Formats: sequence, structure tokens, C-alpha cells
Amino acid sequence: MPAPSRSRSHRRVLSRAALVLAATTAGIAASAIPALAHITVTPGSAQAGSAAVLTFHVPNEEASAYTTRVDVQIPTGHPIAQLLVKPVAGWTIAVRTITLAKPMVTDDGQFTQAVSEVIWSGGRIAPGQYQDFSLSADPLPQAASQLAFKTIQTYSNGDVVRWIDVAAPGQPEPDHPAPLLTLTAGTGGTASTGGTASTGGTASTASAGSASASTASGSDGTARALAAGGVLIGLLGLALAGLCWRRAKAPAVRELSAPAHNGNGFAMTSAVNSGQQQGNGPDQSKPARPGPEPRPPGAALGAPRRKGASGRRGPSHR
Repeated sequence: MPAPSRSRSHRRVLSRAALVLAATTAGIAASAIPALAHITVTPGSAQAGSAAVLTFHVPNEEASAYTTRVDVQIPTGHPIAQLLVKPVAGWTIAVRTITLAKPMVTDDGQFTQAVSEVIWSGGRIAPGQYQDFSLSADPLPQAASQLAFKTIQTYSNGDVVRWIDVAAPGQPEPDHPAPLLTLTAGTGGTASTGGTASTGGTASTASAGSASASTASGSDGTARALAAGGVLIGLLGLALAGLCWRRAKAPAVRELSAPAHNGNGFAMTSAVNSGQQQGNGPDQSKPARPGPEPRPPGAALGAPRRKGASGRRGPSHR
């Protein structure tokens, strides 16, 4: 195969390899980004029976759509007696409640209803941005080790993401985990009867809460490590693709700068040089061919001149 054909084939192979590598890199980076964009609640743990301000961190995962609605479902299996919503500029708040089968009694009185759902709508979270939404819970339930706040996120293009999955103990974190709040045991929460049993139950609840917190923390750390590794691999892939593109471009530049050769292995003159030689006159490297002798004045056209035709000398020579 001639050298130019081999060079072109080599460039095509490198270009295709660079395109495949770039596409793979983009896929890895895209799959790694959602692991860092979960909806979360802070604090991650709180004391059971206490009051707490819960803040939901809602990022926008879409590249070309706005988040326009956030729906947080409040657990009703262990209801919260008093739940207050913090206003957010530009957002409309809707609160839904349910009637309890058995009223709750707290230090503030008796409650027959509890909040089951809080909806923020009408605002916009732009791509690459986030918004915090806060609730005040008083008191947090005492009979649960954790609370899962299932959340539904709606985008302006119609996409709906349901953050409602709860990981089982010992299992990896799901793709769309629900925000979790771990409840720790209170120092003074002891039942009036069965003190020893109550203490054991409290210790069991605390250990369960600690195990749940460590599991959630470990799965979240694993997801973040995988995401960071994916981003690093993506950057390395982009760098390698750029290097392949530069190597594919270099032979083309060398071919354009090298002179063409004829079949005998000698460099051929360019068209520009040939044009310049034609413009400057005949080639001076070749000897000029002799032309006809000039005719003497007065000689008749067409009559050949013979040497010594008269044989006489003029008067001056006598």
C-alpha cells in the first residue's frame, strides 16, 4: 500500500477510536453525576421526642429543564403532631392533612390531625442549581428508629423523578433513595412500667438507629467514590481522545509540507516555479540555437547571395 494511503487509513482508525472513546467517556460521566445529586434531608439524625428543623436539599439533575414542583410525603405511621412550613420566595405552599384514628397527646395538648404531605410549586430551580425547603417538626416520633420522607420531583418538560426507595439493611443504596432521618434514643424517655424491659427496648432502638445510620453513610460514601472515579476516568478519556486527534492530524501536515517525487525518485518542480521560468523568458540553462545571417543592405529579397559573384574590385582597390 502506498505511503499516503496508509497514512489516511491510520488517520481514519485514530479518528474513529477517538470518537468511540469520547462517547464512552460522556456516558461514564453522565452516569456518575446522579450519584451526587440525590435529594437529602439535614440533619441526618435527631433525637426522638425532640423538636427539629428538617431541611430538604433539592438539586436539579436535568440539563435543559427546570424543577417546578417538590412533593414531600410525611410519614403517617408515626405522625408528627405539629409540622410548620418555612416560606420560600417564589414558591406556593400546599399542606395536606389526615384525621388520626387515635388522637396524639403531647405537652402542648391533644391532636386529632397530622400533616401527610407538603407541596411546593410555582417556583423554578434552574439546571445546575438547588433549593432548600425547610420544615419544623415538634415533637419527632419516639416509637420509630428512622423516618423516610418520600419525595416526588417534577420538571418543566414533564419528567417526574420519584425519590421513594428505601434500602434494606445490608443492601446497596437504590437509584432513587428517599431522604432518611435516623432517630436516636432520648436520655429521659423511659416507660412508667417495666423499667428493665423499657431500658432494653431503648437500647435496641438506639442500636438499630446506629446501624441504619452507618449503612446509609457507607452506601452514600460508596456512591460518591464511584461518582468521583467515573469523573476521573472521563477526564482521562477526554485527554486521550485529544492526543489521538493530534497524532492523526500530524501526518497530514507532514504530507502537505513534503515535495512530490516522480518515478525516478527526483523532486518535481512546482507549477509556481514553472510559471516563473516561463514568465522570465527562455531557459538560460540550454544553449541558444544559431539563427540565419543578416542580409546586407540593398540585397534583393529572395535572391541568394553568391560568394565572389562579380570577381571585380571596386575603384578604391585599384
